Amino acid sequence: MTTFQAAQLVAARELRTKLRDKAFLFGTVFFLVIVAASFLLPSMLNGGPTKVAVTDSSSVSALQAEGLEVRTVADSATAEQLVRDGEVDAAVLPGPEVIAEDDAPDEVVKALSTEPQVRLLEPSDVAPVLKVLVPIAFAMLFFFTSFTFGMQIAQSVVEEKQTRIVEILVASVPVRALLAGKVFALTALAFAQVALLALVAVVGLSATDAAPGLVSAVIPAVGWFVPFFVLGFVMLASLWAGVGALASRQEELASTTVPVQMLVLIPFFFAISVPHDGMLMRVLSYIPFSAPIAMPIRLFDGEAAAWEPVVSLILLALTAVALLGVGARIYTGSLLRTQVRTSFLAALKKA
Repeated sequence: MTTFQAAQLVAARELRTKLRDKAFLFGTVFFLVIVAASFLLPSMLNGGPTKVAVTDSSSVSALQAEGLEVRTVADSATAEQLVRDGEVDAAVLPGPEVIAEDDAPDEVVKALSTEPQVRLLEPSDVAPVLKVLVPIAFAMLFFFTSFTFGMQIAQSVVEEKQTRIVEILVASVPVRALLAGKVFALTALAFAQVALLALVAVVGLSATDAAPGLVSAVIPAVGWFVPFFVLGFVMLASLWAGVGALASRQEELASTTVPVQMLVLIPFFFAISVPHDGMLMRVLSYIPFSAPIAMPIRLFDGEAAAWEPVVSLILLALTAVALLGVGARIYTGSLLRTQVRTSFLAALKKA
């Protein structure tokens, strides 16, 4: 049996095990429900247009232009009573004067206000709030996926060491095939989960029309996010397996995985905190550990030239290859040391 065939067997075993794991299945369903609810709940909880009582027909057209439901009444006393009874949300009295029960009706005030004409030189179809939320979504997607699945790789390695199953596995397949199978299986599962969440999000946006123009604006960034995500995850996955193999029991993972945790945490916090159009963000989009977050954000904002993601992706691929070798060496040098925790240097020497 070749190393490639052995890696295929290991990957198939990991996939079967994970797909039978109730925690993994529950987590996937939970995230899908959260994504779907973020689109469905606002429309379900929306009670319809604001109802307004008016005594003067001159304000009717302005209110209706803002999508408000207008009800004309005979006098101010009737309008005020309708507000008190809860039959309307607000009333417009002569003056004009706007009355409401306990909260100022911003929609009514805006409809009656005279605003200056605004002309945008570079209009955008994406709402300003979404320009903030979408980059955060990119960052959190990569962060949580790489962190969650990375810890699962490390825990799986330690569990095999604690139960001594690893000795049987190594007797049957090469160590590198064992590592390659784990990395491939978890990468495939992580990508499948992210793709499923993205599909639900796109369908939700299109079906509810919650964010007009967002889908067309986000597709180019998503197209680049996919290769950045896969390479970034593979780059970190072998390191997670390596630092997981350094531990001899589950309790030691908290300390052995700290270096990789920092490689995930620090770029994440930098990418979501620095200005998207600044020089630091540009630098972060070329650093391999932060590029899977920073570059898709810059592409979504339209801040990156056409050649920049290509260069960044090449740097990420080269780093991924190098760190695959480092992770494999640590994994090989510490996997069979099941009795005590292995240091980083000892693992390298043992390999």
